[in-house]
Amino acid sequence: MTQTTQESVKGDWLSAKGTQEVMALLEAAGHQVYAVGGCVRNAFLGEPVSDVDLSTDARPERVMALAEEAGLKVVPTGLDHGTVTVVADGEGYEVTTFRADVETDGRRAVVRFADDMAEDAIRRDFTMNALYADRFGRLVDPLGGLPDLKARRLRFIEDPDRRIQEDFLRILRFFRFFAWYGDPADGMDPEALAGIAANVEGLATLSRERVGVEIVKLLSAPDPLMPVSVMAQTGVLAQVLPGAQVTAFGPLLALEAEVGLAPAPMRRLAGLGFFDGAALRLSKAATARLRTCEDMLGATQSGGEIAYRHGLDVARDVALIRAASLPETDIPEAFAQIAIGAQATFPVGARDLMPDLSGPALGTALKQIESDWIASGFILDKATLLKRYSQG
Repeated sequence: MTQTTQESVKGDWLSAKGTQEVMALLEAAGHQVYAVGGCVRNAFLGEPVSDVDLSTDARPERVMALAEEAGLKVVPTGLDHGTVTVVADGEGYEVTTFRADVETDGRRAVVRFADDMAEDAIRRDFTMNALYADRFGRLVDPLGGLPDLKARRLRFIEDPDRRIQEDFLRILRFFRFFAWYGDPADGMDPEALAGIAANVEGLATLSRERVGVEIVKLLSAPDPLMPVSVMAQTGVLAQVLPGAQVTAFGPLLALEAEVGLAPAPMRRLAGLGFFDGAALRLSKAATARLRTCEDMLGATQSGGEIAYRHGLDVARDVALIRAASLPETDIPEAFAQIAIGAQATFPVGARDLMPDLSGPALGTALKQIESDWIASGFILDKATLLKRYSQG
């Protein structure tokens, strides 16, 4: 049964002209319409809201007809699942008809449309995501998820085993949501962890793209130590990041906080010892970043040289990952050398050695001089370097 609460939410996203216009046109036609999910959850917690999803008892064809009558652009983004995108005041709003799952295979669902908000709510993943708000911000809590949200308690709706088998991605979503919204002091829900442990093999059915997206979001959280550690304990980490190790992960996060660096998913992936960006279908830039980090971690180059050759960010990442395994590392000193290397410009060019040298001999000489310059801490100037070389 739908439970209207005494609580409410507010925010620019709710009072925005587009939000109000879409919700009002459906209400005026006699339909229920609510903001649902992440926008409601984040607004209640005072967190940023990026997307506004709307849920209604109106069928998608009805939503499209009403929007077009109001002069709004409509895109049939997912008619089979009851979703259309209505563009109002320059913003796109996904409007989805209340629905219930008829059949699922761990990845996709066959749905039927519903008239009851409770049916729509019960098919969602976590209680804190099954909260609705009308256009005035008044909260509706069909499943009693508000107390969980207030306590930052992450629970699956009803039976975790069933929820997970409907979509195995919910295993990764559980850890990601805990990283962002859970309370580590209270630990993780034991029923959820039991359901996850029993269904770990289902992760193999997921596309690598979906896994990659979830991993990046998880590792973007301020402090994902607890969820990542529990992922290792339950066998989830081995399934999605083969070979990853959490031994140095905690020290890495502590060092990040110590030096004031923002979370960086690629740094944290490398800190877990996972470098195969292609396996997660990451971008070319992210894949290359991981590959470079792997190469530098296996090399003997100093932080200053890494910064000179590969940039400030890569050098800092390598220094922190090295220090996470070697606590005696002097990070302030390492970062000082990295800053020098990142700004250094090699003062000698090919023209400085011509016409005396050419071809392979020229290249060999330049490399030797550059090595001397790097070894000096990037201090030696052109005249000194050329004099040293000439004196052989």
